[in-house]
Amino acid sequence: MSPDAAAQVVLELRGVRKQFTSGGRTLTALRGVSLGVGRGRVTGLIGPDGAGKTTLMRLSVGLLVPDEGQITALGHDTARDPLAVQSSVGYMPQRFGLYEDLTVQENLDLYSDLQGVAAADRAGRYGELMHMTGLARFTGRLAGRLSGGMKQKLGLACTLVRPPQLLLLDEPTVGVDPVSRRELWQIVYRLVREHAMTVLLSTAYLDEAERCDDIVLLHEGEILGKGRPGEFREPLRGRTFSARAPAIGKRAFQKALSAVPGVLDAVIQADRVRVVAREGATDIPGQIARAFAGSTAEAVEPRLEDAFVALLLGRGEARAGAGPLPARAAPAAGTPHRPAAFPGPVIEVRDVSRKFGDFYAVRRATFDVAQGEVFGLLGPNGAGKSTTFRMLCGLLPPSAGTLRVAGLDLRHAASAARARIGYMSQKFSLYGNLSVLENLRFFSSAYDLFGRRQDGRIAWALGEFGLAEYVSMTSQDLSLGHKQRLAMACALMHEPDILFLDEPTSGVDPIARREFWSRINALAEGGVTILVTTHFMEEAEYCDRLAIMADGEVLTIGDPASIKRGQRSEAMPEPSMEDAFIGLIERRARGAEAA
Repeated sequence: MSPDAAAQVVLELRGVRKQFTSGGRTLTALRGVSLGVGRGRVTGLIGPDGAGKTTLMRLSVGLLVPDEGQITALGHDTARDPLAVQSSVGYMPQRFGLYEDLTVQENLDLYSDLQGVAAADRAGRYGELMHMTGLARFTGRLAGRLSGGMKQKLGLACTLVRPPQLLLLDEPTVGVDPVSRRELWQIVYRLVREHAMTVLLSTAYLDEAERCDDIVLLHEGEILGKGRPGEFREPLRGRTFSARAPAIGKRAFQKALSAVPGVLDAVIQADRVRVVAREGATDIPGQIARAFAGSTAEAVEPRLEDAFVALLLGRGEARAGAGPLPARAAPAAGTPHRPAAFPGPVIEVRDVSRKFGDFYAVRRATFDVAQGEVFGLLGPNGAGKSTTFRMLCGLLPPSAGTLRVAGLDLRHAASAARARIGYMSQKFSLYGNLSVLENLRFFSSAYDLFGRRQDGRIAWALGEFGLAEYVSMTSQDLSLGHKQRLAMACALMHEPDILFLDEPTSGVDPIARREFWSRINALAEGGVTILVTTHFMEEAEYCDRLAIMADGEVLTIGDPASIKRGQRSEAMPEPSMEDAFIGLIERRARGAEAA
């Protein structure tokens, strides 16, 4: 590296190795990683869950010491002088440590005290941060009463009370809706533009990584690739297609396309399926047209996610959408259980409202969900989605209206309805200090499973979800992807007819999302009714229908393709689902301001 180039590197890792021991297992988080982060640039760190991204971040700010190698941040050796690093580098971890019983202003004051910001400098800095984050009107509100997006922005503001030259952000937009994600990105680029700040951020959202100047792809503690987004996409040119078969259901079409020779990946996009071909495969559109009557396939521009999936699957990762998936959450032995055919909607919501004091969390919501349907509930943070879920699970009574699940009125038969429901919550609700086996035993006994029946379902879960080798590990020590598998297994122990999924893939990488949705599609094909919330708009395309909520009200209901068509304009002839979502939310906000 030349002296001029070295002067432009503000964070450098040289041959860094780090191991951890947990549950009697030795895990290698980083394997001889060497990396330089350029001054004044936004560098995105991407990779599957467990790739080593958070470990790299924590090492870079001096919170961990490498077993081998050296890390230099802003000229300081992170192992020899961690306090100097931490006083000059800004770091926002995945779960930023806000004090929820303190106000926005009190959190700012606390972090200013911790970072030694002079009292004379605070007013001006606070004003700039509150303007930048849009929190100026909320300085007196308790942090615990902020929406998820507002909490993330407050966390970022607290990190920036003393402007750092280098800012590390570990998945800053996990669990945040598209509107708030866009606002956070505007803040990041404003920092780079106005303060010449260098930013290293990790993200599970590949569409976000497209916005970075540079990208680093980590996998199993090693760097698979470094470069600009276009350098990752270019090798996929000519290998990405969009296919449609009107006579075949999209889930069946996606599953069938996964088996076509030469197809590496197939993922649902509204009423179409996006296909990535294997390297060297020829005439994929012709193969599809010949295999499926009335089908069409056309070439499309490659995305970063296509490149990510192709790189990982090309290294022998489990093929997305393939593998021994159940047609249904089957018993350990015998004939798979299938829900009995149900006349009419399985879920009925009629003019449902829920008040907390004078505040309406949900207001006059109405929708139905049919048996075997995958129904998506979308909305910004604070829209009322989780409140709706809790009411449908019988955990929270409505203030007004009617809720029926499997024909049972939740006002009078909540317990009977809950026995037919599986629920996977936003935070997974696992017991962190219990092992994988202990969590499975606890949840199965909560569903009245005991003896041979319980043992059979636990054996099924360990095998079906690839958890057998982690059976003694505490759930808090599992990777996020394995926590997700365990949480889903727990929700399916009693073979429910209805499955509620509250942001089930928040923060997981595209490979884990594909594995998860392969299971969901199989369950739906088997007759299970599924209601899901998500902030990941590509994932919303997998749903049969969507309801988009804001401020507790349902703004629109329809299939993904029709919702996108409804947001077409001269400026945006082919809106994405994220474009459509943001357009609906912003139109709602403009109407509220005008009123």
